[in-house]
Amino acid sequence: FYKSFRYWDRKMPYANQPSVTITDLTAENVKFQLEDTDLSVANAIRRVFIAETPTIAIDWVQFEANSTVLSDEFLAHRLGMIPLTSDDQVENMQYSRDCTCADFCPDCAVEFTLDVKCSDEQTRHVTTDDFKSAEPKVIPVTSRGREDESNEYGESDDILIVKLRKGQELKIRAYAKKGFAKEHAKWNPTAGVCFEYDPDNALRHTLYPKPAEWLKSEYTEIEDEDIHQADYDYQAKPNKFFFNVESCGSLKPENIVLMGVQILKKKLSDLQTQLQHELHNDALTIN
Repeated sequence: FYKSFRYWDRKMPYANQPSVTITDLTAENVKFQLEDTDLSVANAIRRVFIAETPTIAIDWVQFEANSTVLSDEFLAHRLGMIPLTSDDQVENMQYSRDCTCADFCPDCAVEFTLDVKCSDEQTRHVTTDDFKSAEPKVIPVTSRGREDESNEYGESDDILIVKLRKGQELKIRAYAKKGFAKEHAKWNPTAGVCFEYDPDNALRHTLYPKPAEWLKSEYTEIEDEDIHQADYDYQAKPNKFFFNVESCGSLKPENIVLMGVQILKKKLSDLQTQLQHELHNDALTIN
């Protein structure tokens, strides 16, 4: 075990000296370049952004009245997939499994209510605007900034939950909890995360039958219009990664990146601590 640990303890190429350059930042997207690190590190960062960055989402729904055409389970699933603003609250909340309360409390949950009844002939659209939160910092993303004079997010359409006809009603109580996408996709803060590392295909990780038929990457370094891919370089290794992180609205894109890196750092720190404990225990056993 000690020998295998020493093997992995060797320094990777570019270890501890990567650099990041932010090229574009909007309310929905962040683009940045990650240089001087390994492909495995870049992919680990991508996976953490998607699956392990926590957000807040509806996880418990109680139906007091439902005479709509949709079943309770169908509506509960729809409510769970509504992205909720999590920037200001998620780091202050506890996971419900770690909370000492019996059911729900402000430390681990946010209460939502919805009470709508259609009383006229016109179809009533039940949307996220009808969804009322007990915590002003945690609301559907489509309701964000509406009361502000300067709304940096712009106007957005409310998400349709269900349609009601005359005499139908929907009354529910729901609780949103903290979680991450490894548990369920509703906690995924991203709409998409991708990175590119070989814009001119010099590594030949992709084989184009007819390179001329493919569009060039926006990061291409080839200026000649008649050349469609770089010469094959069998000694080259990926060391520059062009990231594009798109948020679904629950977290700002820059917060997804910062929180994701912190989570990956903590996981590596925990792994190092556990390995040191194992080595210490092995040494005591041998002695």
